[in-house]
Amino acid sequence: MNRFLIILPIIIYLTVMIIIAIYTNKSSKKSKSDSLEEYFIGGRSMGGLVLSMTLIATFTSASSFIGGPGVAYNQGLGWVLLATIQVPTAFLTLGVLGKKFAIVSRRIKAVTVTDYLRVRYKNNFVVIFASISLLVFMTAIMVAQFIGGARLFQAVTGYPYIVGLVIFGITVVIYTTLGGFKAVALTDAIQGIIMVLATICIFGGVVKYGGGLDSIMSKLVSINPDLITPFGVDNFISKPYILSFWLLVGIAVLGLPQTSVRCMGFKDSKSLHNAMIIGTFVVGFLMLGMTLVGVMGKAILPDITVSDLAVPTITMKVMPPVLAGIFIAGPLAAIMSTVDSLIILCSAAIVKDFYMNYSKKKVSSKKLSKMSFYTTAIIGLIVFFISINPPDLIVWINLFAFGGLEAAFLWPTILGLYWKRANATGAIASMVVGVGAFFYFSITKISIAGTQAIVPTVILSLLAFIIGSYIGKKPEQETIDLFWI
Repeated sequence: MNRFLIILPIIIYLTVMIIIAIYTNKSSKKSKSDSLEEYFIGGRSMGGLVLSMTLIATFTSASSFIGGPGVAYNQGLGWVLLATIQVPTAFLTLGVLGKKFAIVSRRIKAVTVTDYLRVRYKNNFVVIFASISLLVFMTAIMVAQFIGGARLFQAVTGYPYIVGLVIFGITVVIYTTLGGFKAVALTDAIQGIIMVLATICIFGGVVKYGGGLDSIMSKLVSINPDLITPFGVDNFISKPYILSFWLLVGIAVLGLPQTSVRCMGFKDSKSLHNAMIIGTFVVGFLMLGMTLVGVMGKAILPDITVSDLAVPTITMKVMPPVLAGIFIAGPLAAIMSTVDSLIILCSAAIVKDFYMNYSKKKVSSKKLSKMSFYTTAIIGLIVFFISINPPDLIVWINLFAFGGLEAAFLWPTILGLYWKRANATGAIASMVVGVGAFFYFSITKISIAGTQAIVPTVILSLLAFIIGSYIGKKPEQETIDLFWI
């Protein structure tokens, strides 16, 4: 009976997501806007709330709701401080990229980041390398999300991992395939609200069950005093590590295609400004709340051996079955909202960036819509099958993929918008050196002054971009006029 009471709210939630997708699919067919623009960026019609929530929901994921709190469970309050580095994410992304990216993308009719790179640098290698990097690293992120969703379902319901993977995977693939970006944006808004409510309830449940904050902190000290220090257990969180994290999930998020593409889809300046405020508040609340849940959970259940199962196990312990089923939808929402966005971007990379630009055949709008539909479904199924035999530690898979995307996209995106001298030679040098350096430092585990792979990667890719831009030809005046007038 308890198992049924837990599963019922989850099934209702997943069903609602599919209904929304069906509704948006019908409304999109009635829309007069370009079919690809409608499918991939929602016809550029997002308001402030939807924009902020879809940006947050895309950024927060299994890593934020399961993997990150799982690490906090083991490392204590130091990881909470580290996680708050992500607070300015929405403000930074929308503030630096938002307005200019929106103006430029409308002017050049871009619906993907690769569209923007193609027009800015006019080079096939840039487009192909960007698209392949996007597909490879986003597949890794999606695999981490599918694993997180299935494990969450497994921990909450007691059913085998594969059952959770099937239910979660099929739901995400169906509603993303049917509804496209508009369904993704609408469901992201709902999922963002659910994440906030879930965080409040799970946090409150943990504090109440643990006998209050004073009691919880006393228990943490008795378990290991390092849990309440800024540097984690055995000084795991060093100063170079903090610097690395500042780059990886702070400044360098400007290079993530899944968040920067959101800057193409908002309605007007008011929507942008509202999203910056709402997004900053919500990201801060979620990061602080969920990592604290992970830390405080250590005082309640100190013997959880698999860190990725910490949050679902703690939730089941502190909440009644029905409420646990309802509020476990928070982490589930975080996972689903990331996956749907990435599937759409990967589909766009194949249909828009590869097929449309390199096929000599003339294809009707109706056929392109069908291609987008089927490509989205196939990508989702591929990720599903890769996820059947899952590795551990979702947070590290996610962070590795983040680093790879930033290595490829950070400087070509930012400098292409704000530096007139930026050219194809610089972009190629930056992308090749960046991705190559990131793999090298990640695989060899070589550390520069104790930092993680992302630090030397960002520095080397920037130097490569600058040197390459001065070696190569200046951009044509036509390109400069297009991007600066």
